[in-house]
Amino acid sequence: MSEPKAPTPAPGDTYKGWLFKWTNYIKGYQRRWFVLSNGLLSYYRTQAEMGHTCRGTINLATANIAVEDSCNFVISNGGTQTYHLKASSEVERQRWITALELAKAKAFRMQAESDDSGDDSTPPAAGQGAGSRNSEVQSTLRTLGSKVEDLSTCNDLIAKHGSALQRSLSELEGVRLGGETSEKIRQVTERATLFRITSNAMINACRDFLALAQAHSKRWQKALQAEREQRVRLEETLEQLAKQHNHLERAFRGATVLPPSQSNPAIDSKGPVPGKGDASDEDEENEFFDACEDVQEFITVPADPKYHRRSGSNVSGISSELGMDDGTTSLDEQSLASNPESPQSQEVVPVKKRRTRIPDKPNYSLNLWSIMKNCIGKELSKIPMPVNFNEPLSMLQRLSEDLEYYELLDRGAKCQSSLEQMCYVAAFTVSSYSTTVLRTGKPFNPLLGETFELDRFQESGYRSLCEQVSHHPPAAAHHAISERGWTLRQEIALASKFRGKYLSIMPLGSIHCIFEKSNNHYTWKKVTTTVHNIIVGKLWIDQSGEIDVVNHRTGDRCHLKFAPYSYFSRDVARKVTGVVTDKDGKAHYVLSGTWDEKMECSRVMQSSRGGENGADGRQKTVYQTLKAKELWRKTPLPEGAENMYYFSTLALTLNELEDSVAPTDSRRRPDQRLMEQGRWEEANAEKQRLEEKQRTARREREREANRAATPSEEAEEVEIASEPSETTYKSGHQENYKPMWFERQVDPMTGEPTHIYKGGYWEAKEQGSWDSCPDIF
Repeated sequence: MSEPKAPTPAPGDTYKGWLFKWTNYIKGYQRRWFVLSNGLLSYYRTQAEMGHTCRGTINLATANIAVEDSCNFVISNGGTQTYHLKASSEVERQRWITALELAKAKAFRMQAESDDSGDDSTPPAAGQGAGSRNSEVQSTLRTLGSKVEDLSTCNDLIAKHGSALQRSLSELEGVRLGGETSEKIRQVTERATLFRITSNAMINACRDFLALAQAHSKRWQKALQAEREQRVRLEETLEQLAKQHNHLERAFRGATVLPPSQSNPAIDSKGPVPGKGDASDEDEENEFFDACEDVQEFITVPADPKYHRRSGSNVSGISSELGMDDGTTSLDEQSLASNPESPQSQEVVPVKKRRTRIPDKPNYSLNLWSIMKNCIGKELSKIPMPVNFNEPLSMLQRLSEDLEYYELLDRGAKCQSSLEQMCYVAAFTVSSYSTTVLRTGKPFNPLLGETFELDRFQESGYRSLCEQVSHHPPAAAHHAISERGWTLRQEIALASKFRGKYLSIMPLGSIHCIFEKSNNHYTWKKVTTTVHNIIVGKLWIDQSGEIDVVNHRTGDRCHLKFAPYSYFSRDVARKVTGVVTDKDGKAHYVLSGTWDEKMECSRVMQSSRGGENGADGRQKTVYQTLKAKELWRKTPLPEGAENMYYFSTLALTLNELEDSVAPTDSRRRPDQRLMEQGRWEEANAEKQRLEEKQRTARREREREANRAATPSEEAEEVEIASEPSETTYKSGHQENYKPMWFERQVDPMTGEPTHIYKGGYWEAKEQGSWDSCPDIF
């Protein structure tokens, strides 16, 4: 029976392998699995027994190792235990002998050290801090000494085996052999001698290094202690300077009047600024907060305490937005408490109970490189992916997950100020990425004409509809409306490229949010999503880029920056920063947080130039802000989410079967349903059937349109066939297909061609009239 080649043993390593052990005269040698670890040699009948049944163990510290012949050797500890062992070959026997000798030497040395430590133990000294620092150096020296001892043991073994080799060669020289053979033997002898000399030189060099390290250890300890003391002194000095600077800055602001160009209109209109000497400025509300480090465009610092200490009439002008004063109640809490039509004041209506679990994800292995090696440089949608890389949701359902935190738009609809409303819209924009942080699975690409409805009108007051409106280029239209006074619509196409190590996904198209009461119309675009470690390592997702949220009615703008992850950055990972400005470019709010956890908002009281220079040499803007208020925080994932594709509570319900949905709804897609149930092989077969059916339908449409030639299917995408670009996307879809529930129009706000909901879906659902829906499944 062929044996796997065992690795060359190294000092301190665990060594395992098959050997033949003598049992008795009836059974003779029997094959056993031996494990050498921590100076103990144990054996088992099979590898499976390692976890529960050990057949015998011998301590090598007191054992004797003897070689009998080319394959046999004996291990004995003085008569109580004796193992007669046989290796499969002479080379294998030599590997075991070397490993056993190393383990025996190390076990003997450890036993001697443990005996010495019991005699040398002393109670800890009073200066335990310095002792702990010295122990680090001593521990390092002991480690170095241990390694040198290992090398010394190797040298002894090399010398022992080298001498045996030279004796064997000398005996061969005495035999009458041909001249060429004698010459070869002489060369081998010379090389063996040279090897032994080299190994001795290596051991001597290691001993010299250890002696030098021991001689300089005290000097190293003193230098390290001096560096630590100097660092402490610098930290104390820096803290004192920061306090002095703070006091001087406050004194300067209290003794001078701001010029008109830097004054805040909201403050100028409220009365004079109190002086520095007012004792009330030094009470418990005189709080200062750490500056939010941002290496990009601006710096935030705590606002002067005078902005916290104002009369009741003055505070109203500042804190009416987002409840910025510590003594005020947030706007959404006031609205809920005073609005008799709020959901909390209405009679409770029973709602449908949604599921909270799906079947656990199976653990199927797949050779990723066999699929990816021929796909480098191609657009993702042109790669025929098995369901092993998917999650059991379609892209339409992932698009509907943007409404996970719809409450932010509900709060925004109640705002009286467009600038405050902008903060909630910006937080909603960031929150849509929070579900992606652990979701490395690829959603199913929708079939042309596929739809998905998300009817949460009874529970949450909104309903949403998505439809795949184009196949070349691929695009999905989305429309959501809420009884709380807001409408969200978007048309998104995805351009993606596989670059070998990572995958970049670039969404194309604009998102619109319209508030009915104020008629504020906001638009923004999505940032780039990057999936790293496609081939080797653990997959992880990053979001990077910039977003401009624009209010087309008032001219207000929020510039959000998603910082890309960097190994060398001191910033928190997944950081997002933003500034809300009015039509004149004046900053009113600063936003900060992370796209996977939370977003906070701080009211800007004053802004000025004069911060540290940025990368481009320009001075950064310094914003003096009040205490930050939390706008949004991510809801924790449900229990066991790691076994359910890391789905959120909403995502777990998206593929739940509902009887009244359209026949084109993603919930009715068979391959997606089979994957959710864990039947992946059947899902792959069903996926291929649906893709072939879609190709056939596309060719039929082309024939009906009397096109000149049928396009080749060579390299045709199984689900989505061509990569969209910004130019192609804006110039119009080229496919001869009319969606069921959306119609193509020129957007009056952006001037871009887009698909807008034309109505009729929810009426058809109430009537159960789905006769006009295409058969896509």
